[in-house]
Amino acid sequence: MVDSRLPDVDSIVSVCANHTGVTQDPEVASLNAASLPFRPRARMLLLLGDQLIRDAGIAVFELVKNAYDADANAVDVHLFDIDDQHQGRIVVSDDGVGMNWHIVTEVWLEPGTDYRESQKKSGTKTPKHNRTPMGEKGIGRFAAHKLGSLISLVTRQADSPEVVVEIDWEDFFGKKYLSDTPVSVFERVPETFSGDSTGTRIEISRLNQSWTRGLVRDLYRSVTSISSPFRRPSDFIASLSIAPQTYWLAGLLDLQLVKEMAPFRATCLIEDTSLTIDYTFEPPVGMEDRVVRREVRDKCMSFGSIVNQDNLRIRQNIGDLYFDLRIFDLDPRVLQFLASDKKGFRAFLRQNGGIRVYRDGVRVFDYGEPRNDWLGLGTARVNAPTKRVSNNILLGAVELDGVSSEGLIEKTNREGFVENDEFRMFRELIEFALLQIVAERNLDKDRIRKAYASQQLKEPVLHEVEEFRSELNKRGLENELGDYLNRIERQFLDVRDQLLTAAGPGLTMSVVIHEVEKGISGLVEAIRRNAPTKHLSALADHLAELVEGLTYLTRKSGRRQQHASILITQAFFNSGFRLRAHTIDALNGTDMGDEDFSVQCTRRMIIASLMNLIDNSVYWLVNKGHPDKRIYIGTTRALMGGPALVIADNGPGFSDPPAYLRQPFITRRPEGMGLGLHIVDEVMKAHGGRLVFPERGDIALPASFNGAVVALQFEER
Repeated sequence: MVDSRLPDVDSIVSVCANHTGVTQDPEVASLNAASLPFRPRARMLLLLGDQLIRDAGIAVFELVKNAYDADANAVDVHLFDIDDQHQGRIVVSDDGVGMNWHIVTEVWLEPGTDYRESQKKSGTKTPKHNRTPMGEKGIGRFAAHKLGSLISLVTRQADSPEVVVEIDWEDFFGKKYLSDTPVSVFERVPETFSGDSTGTRIEISRLNQSWTRGLVRDLYRSVTSISSPFRRPSDFIASLSIAPQTYWLAGLLDLQLVKEMAPFRATCLIEDTSLTIDYTFEPPVGMEDRVVRREVRDKCMSFGSIVNQDNLRIRQNIGDLYFDLRIFDLDPRVLQFLASDKKGFRAFLRQNGGIRVYRDGVRVFDYGEPRNDWLGLGTARVNAPTKRVSNNILLGAVELDGVSSEGLIEKTNREGFVENDEFRMFRELIEFALLQIVAERNLDKDRIRKAYASQQLKEPVLHEVEEFRSELNKRGLENELGDYLNRIERQFLDVRDQLLTAAGPGLTMSVVIHEVEKGISGLVEAIRRNAPTKHLSALADHLAELVEGLTYLTRKSGRRQQHASILITQAFFNSGFRLRAHTIDALNGTDMGDEDFSVQCTRRMIIASLMNLIDNSVYWLVNKGHPDKRIYIGTTRALMGGPALVIADNGPGFSDPPAYLRQPFITRRPEGMGLGLHIVDEVMKAHGGRLVFPERGDIALPASFNGAVVALQFEER
């Protein structure tokens, strides 16, 4: 049934005809149709300024960046009576190329213009310093409105008159439409830029807020950090001054000087799929008597696990990256050699610490600001405070090339990059590089701690138990209190074993889920391909066996005699799908003639340990990107003290000494917990054995296994 309230087709045709000069049906004379333009309200520009620019600091920062795009050598920010909202003025002046009448009226007064964007796309560089423009959206001019309501702009291009623009933003509140709010623009004989000088000067008055000392100091840090502190372009300098409150800037440390005080330093080059690190340990002057002075270590690594074939296009949109990092040590014993004003030094790092991003030497705001922990360093350090770093102990800069990093797009509000695929990969690359540098730093940090330590490291609880037992023996109280002490020790060891039993499978849970998921996916894919029933049954049986094998990780079981060959076979079987997914050959040494042996152990704990070691090997083999990836697990009796399971691969090997690798929270893997090897070590201790890192040549291995080698050695029975 047709709704009688709706006009019929003939009526609609008649309405349309009316707007082309055809007689209109009188019954629908009230219906209108037209092609109309938008009529933006005058206050729209004010709303844009408020929404696109977060605060006054970013607003000034935008004006400074405009000077960079204008090919300026220098930009000066002058603050006058800034604590008085009515009398205060902000003046930003530069010596760039300036603007003529055409650019002011056709570009500057057209919000959203594609003038800069078209320059970037065409590869147009600035004439004097060959710069790629930073701006692209044409909204930087709203920064001035964020600061105050009265704007006076004076600009001059070579061989042209000065152009003056005067804007009272309050007029935009009084007018209804944008077209009803003209802006005063006129030319004059040069006064501000006389002779051959060129540039732009913007004066903002009738301020939107009264500035405090803290805001001014924050602004000073932002303005002076617009250029990279490590690879500062010599052709661009930003400065800030204030009158009459010059004392507000007193005591601010110089970033250039502070960065030279860092004992741990590194530079990285990330190009294509490789990472090259130059790391230097430079202990402070005066510490050489306890710590060996200056040590340089170079490393070259691959990003194979991050930049695979699927991600190659994304990687190409980021370009080469240069990463410079300085890490500080705020331990009082180290600070005494670094700074006389320790409180001021710590405060400086709290305000200025972090990793900033620079494109063509000019900062991308606001990475590295105290409120922007873009790499999640604070969260990571909570979980491992002694082995990770936070923003307040480092100064860093990531350098991007303006042309080749086109995939990293700045947000409209000027607060970092759009979080697209390119940005996510960019962050992963930096996180990986940072992790490698921090691992090197931890080695030298431990050297400092050992040099100044008052006592050696000790095993918690058990060390105290032994000390207590020694004191009982000295005083002849072992008979009275020995049983209590033995019970405490036994109960502690039981609890430790239970916790290790839970921790081992917990660490391999992601591997377990991955294996089962792959098995189910393979079965589903076979069904979709209409595979024969016999083939489907074989896959289903295999999945059932896989799940049954994984239950060894959670099944309650005491210590029993287990054959090494069975443990190896089960660990490889549990990890089989993952090994095949990454085309990694798995070699079982007991199938190749290695001597089998039996050991009394908790089966699931040893299998979980082997799977953790397999997981480590898989990660680094894939990361290395070697086409021939192999893992070997076999047996040996070459180590003095008892038989051992040996796990080896042909990956990059370990970069750290064994004592360091056994410590908790030590990792060079992004998002890694750093507990795998520590848990394996504790599991072996609980079995009366040990985790061994054999030197090359200590044991016989099949050819080409020259990467990481680990042995789980059991006590001889």
